[in-house]
Amino acid sequence: MNTIVPENTREKAVLIGICSPPEIPRTLVEEYLSELAFLADTAGADVVESFIQERKLRDPALCIGKGKVDELTLFVKDEVIDIVIFDDDLTPGQARNLERALECKVIDRTGLILQIFAIRAQSSQAKMQVELAQLEYMLPRLSGQWTHLSKQKGGIGSKGPGETQIETDRRLVRNRISLLKKKLREVLLQHDTQTRGRVTVPRVALVGYTNAGKSTLMNTLCPEADAFAENRLFATLDTKTRRLELKINKLVLLSDTVGFIRKLPHHLVESFKSTLDEVLQADFLLHVIDISHPGFEEQMQVVRQTLKEIGVEHENIIEVFNKIDLLEDHEMLRQASLKYPDALFISAVRGINISALKDIVSRHVARDYQERKLRTHVSNYKLIGYLYEHTEVTGKRYLDEDVELTFRVHKNQLKHIDALVQSSEPLEYDAADS
Repeated sequence: MNTIVPENTREKAVLIGICSPPEIPRTLVEEYLSELAFLADTAGADVVESFIQERKLRDPALCIGKGKVDELTLFVKDEVIDIVIFDDDLTPGQARNLERALECKVIDRTGLILQIFAIRAQSSQAKMQVELAQLEYMLPRLSGQWTHLSKQKGGIGSKGPGETQIETDRRLVRNRISLLKKKLREVLLQHDTQTRGRVTVPRVALVGYTNAGKSTLMNTLCPEADAFAENRLFATLDTKTRRLELKINKLVLLSDTVGFIRKLPHHLVESFKSTLDEVLQADFLLHVIDISHPGFEEQMQVVRQTLKEIGVEHENIIEVFNKIDLLEDHEMLRQASLKYPDALFISAVRGINISALKDIVSRHVARDYQERKLRTHVSNYKLIGYLYEHTEVTGKRYLDEDVELTFRVHKNQLKHIDALVQSSEPLEYDAADS
């Protein structure tokens, strides 16, 4: 398996999960740990072993029981483990107590995801967003946070602001947080200015669980997109927007966005608000789902809940089940098509049903167009030229020295077109909906 971290710097990791039947059964925790192992691998660690403890209540000092800690201590020492990763969030006190007992690094799922984002961040905006999330996560953990760093040689949990913030106090961290928030507000303002001119073009955003195949689908729909895609979690952090030409001769702006995940850290959701703005501004969404994943329906719920959290309230969402080429059980595909009759089933890699997907996007875009009719003098070149350039002219009829145009215009452009037409003083203008 290809790795994003050189083999000689990869760490040996142990994963810890906690189940409390019947609310959280062992089988579900095993599935969660499988995803956690994928996260650890993406961050640069090789998982040696996974432990599951059954507990109704978490130990306030250690999260898990003292007996399990003793067992882990022996295992960590015998196997020379570098890092222990908990699937559940740890309090700052629990993390410190566990590090003292195990004598190795201890992080939780949130810390691991933040580390992956630090590795993946490429643009200055993404780097600022990740640093902000890391600092807000780090702030309550500053006391005693760095006792283990004198014994380590980098690795998970050490990339990003942690390397340069060891000797800072809370005041310096808060100052840095304030500065990053200010810079990100400026980036958002600049983004709004840049996208203001695009508001007249229909916008579609790809959303979905991480590794569902959004970037691959974007590359298939827009061959010039060159979106980074690989079998890794969070391959995309920076939103990419490309032009998608449809059969109906209409232009759509298609955006690829950061993937969602179970227990997505609140700090990340907050700091990535400017990136997720593409989702909020989209006319409709394509929810890409990895149907080959055994827990795809839970992943669907995670995405729906995250969309709700960031403020997506409309229901203009098309469910697109991807990776059907990986399904060995065709009965499962049949059952899914019956359960989700309005969804589309595709393979972005093999190009299966991509034409059908474009047709569905075309139909959704067409719903947002309205028809107008205008009569003006043939010498009104400015207005006539503008309508031909920015709308779909569906009819033209000459009446003496006048020309009557019938055209279709997208709802986003309607107000601007109506104002422009009225300022040009046409002889006749039908502004009623078709």
